[in-house]
Amino acid sequence: MGLTKTDTYSTEIIELSGIIKALGHPARMAIVSYLANTPNCITNDIVEELPLSQATVSQHLRELRNVDPHKGDIEGTSVSYALIPKN
Repeated sequence: MGLTKTDTYSTEIIELSGIIKALGHPARMAIVSYLANTPNCITNDIVEELPLSQATVSQHLRELRNVDPHKGDIEGTSVSYALIPKN
């Protein structure tokens, strides 16, 4: 079977598939669920809530940032995360 020709799909479909792929990991779904209920939290808040290490949470947040379903406001050495309502 040949390579998928992504140029035959709309930009919306390609972006949506990227978001779905990022949300395909249970830890990322748990992080997104936490962000939905706890706006403007920092990484340590997520670490305290979920059974994941700080490094693991940071890695999953990086994957989520790649598809941009949330925002991060930098204040000093902390990043405050929240979901973007349109996504």
